[in-house]
Amino acid sequence: MNQNMSRGWRLFAYVFLFAFTAITLFPLIWMLYSSFKLQGEIMLYPLGWPRNPTVKNYHDAWRMGNMGVAAINSVIYTGFGTFFTVFFSLAAGFSLTKFGYSSSRVYFGVFTLGLLITVNAVITPLFIMQTRIGLYDTRIGVIIPYIAFGLPMAVLLACSYIRGIPDSLVEAAVIDGATYVQVFFRIIVVVASPVMATIAVLTFLRNWNEFILVFILTSGESMRSLPVAINSFAGRLNVNYGMQFAALVIGTIPMIVFYIGAHNLLISGFGEGALKE
Repeated sequence: MNQNMSRGWRLFAYVFLFAFTAITLFPLIWMLYSSFKLQGEIMLYPLGWPRNPTVKNYHDAWRMGNMGVAAINSVIYTGFGTFFTVFFSLAAGFSLTKFGYSSSRVYFGVFTLGLLITVNAVITPLFIMQTRIGLYDTRIGVIIPYIAFGLPMAVLLACSYIRGIPDSLVEAAVIDGATYVQVFFRIIVVVASPVMATIAVLTFLRNWNEFILVFILTSGESMRSLPVAINSFAGRLNVNYGMQFAALVIGTIPMIVFYIGAHNLLISGFGEGALKE
């Protein structure tokens, strides 16, 4: 009886997971093969496979949407934003958990309060401030908010992990003559590789998909990121769905490739970064 119930639940789990996977993957697959269909074919056969596949949509989307410049901007915004968020969060986690200052809890609380602040709540004063100080429509004006909004969660993760590193490891390095900067780069950065990978993945995906900051804080096409460039296809009266699908594929593939590579990095990082006191 128990074996039959176990088999029944296992069968149900497999069916449920298969259905969930199919529902999740179908929009991506539909978007991919629809990007090779012309406008008329999409309107007549929206769910059908392309009868006359063409790459014209990609050519037109890349040229008309200025996707090359947008892709470069996305790499710049995401790359610099992710790097400095990881670096600053690890440095903050090290100082807040290992220096023993009485005010560390206060500063940690200030960081965590940032989790309650949304982009929509501060976008207007942020726009006014950047306009007055000359950072509007600049790349640095986008990267700084990326770092600021990514730090609260990143510092929380970094502090939670670095707090588990034995104090004796840091104290032994200091006794041997190492400075705190050397301890940070030679011990903390190495031991905290799992949380570094986690913060990097979460920050990268968030920055790559970010839309509001770039849309509000920039105005020229030369400063647009991929999400903003893709959105430009949806605002026209004569909507070309083939070009929209092609633009979406261009913006989605790098994120999927990064996630697949980062998934392996997370697994290896957790395996090599284990530490026991």
